[in-house]
Amino acid sequence: MIDVKENQERVVLVGVALQNTENFDMSMQELASLAKTAGANVLESFSQKREKVDSKTFIGSGKLEELKAIIDSQEVDTVIVNNRLTARQNTNLEAELGIKVIDRMQLILDIFAMRARSHEGKLQVHLAQLKYMLPRLVGQGVMLSRQAGGIGSRGPGESQLELNRRSIRNQITDIEKQIALVEKNRQTLRNKRVDSDTFKIGLIGYTNAGKSTIMNVLTDKSQYEADELFATLDATTKQIYLQNQFQATLTDTVGFIQDLPTELVAAFKSTLEESRHVDLLLHVIDASDPNHLEHEKVVLDILKELDMLDIPRLSIYNKMDLSPNLKATAFPNVRISAKSKDSAALLRRLIIDCIRDIYQPFSVKVSQDKIYKLYDLNKVALLDTYTFDQEIEEVSGYIASKNKWRLEELYD
Repeated sequence: MIDVKENQERVVLVGVALQNTENFDMSMQELASLAKTAGANVLESFSQKREKVDSKTFIGSGKLEELKAIIDSQEVDTVIVNNRLTARQNTNLEAELGIKVIDRMQLILDIFAMRARSHEGKLQVHLAQLKYMLPRLVGQGVMLSRQAGGIGSRGPGESQLELNRRSIRNQITDIEKQIALVEKNRQTLRNKRVDSDTFKIGLIGYTNAGKSTIMNVLTDKSQYEADELFATLDATTKQIYLQNQFQATLTDTVGFIQDLPTELVAAFKSTLEESRHVDLLLHVIDASDPNHLEHEKVVLDILKELDMLDIPRLSIYNKMDLSPNLKATAFPNVRISAKSKDSAALLRRLIIDCIRDIYQPFSVKVSQDKIYKLYDLNKVALLDTYTFDQEIEEVSGYIASKNKWRLEELYD
């Protein structure tokens, strides 16, 4: 039988803990998970405490020699650095170590490239990669120069570096134009959803918290789910029925992560904005992860950046079967194991309770000849009770203020 690990890229992880670095251990554990998600076989993990990183080689000379010894003895293919490297540091490290060196940002970009499925997602990843690559062409000018002596080549000419830069800038411009068209179409669809009477729910959370699993639980439809980081990249919206004919849409978006590359934040802005115009956010938290409190903070920080903290939010502590004694810190909340039999009913009930808090209560009397209109009202309002009194039916429930005009159609 072939050992799968034999065909995997053999990597060593390196990180520098600065005095002002928080959650360093969590970050290194996450780097290992990212590397495994990318298909790597993680051999070793090195860390070093420093006041500041080395401007030339990122790590100190002693740690560099230690790293060289490991590379030689374990046939390492790649070194992955947990921080963002400058072009100079990247070049110097590769020259010193004699193997490929990438940083955390390149690794995340690579995973996003693996996971993107939609045309827009692929465009966004490609754009982020090009923007990351552009400043890192510096230092390659001598090696790539096409200048030569002799007739016809006098004067400054144009170096290969400048050609590459110009090519990348042209590609960036072209992709940005394509994304602008896609975003225009997305905005049109988004505006229709915003203007519609349908209640909108958005799924958010740290990567691998179980958002796609929650999506599947609530919709009874297949959404790719796996125990890996960034299993879902492209925004997916599905329709769900919560009570009788009451309809809602549920949108699953890319998972959040600390130190998300700025290039990706910009490139995926339109994707993340799918959750900006919802009526309720479901914040999925992996209760089994020992770093869940830090993950919650990362998500809330990003929501603050996106100006989304004012959107009503229900926290879902998922995977409670693996952490039954966890104490919730976010409210309101529900603690479930998404794959248990009663989780769907419990979730629906709590979502309905949240909608009641968001909507406005009403009570209206409906004559028998207008009872048929209750079917359409059921789609946009949560109807609670029907009472009959001499052929007049009194209906109560909850409805969005923008839809109150529908009640006027029922007045006798």
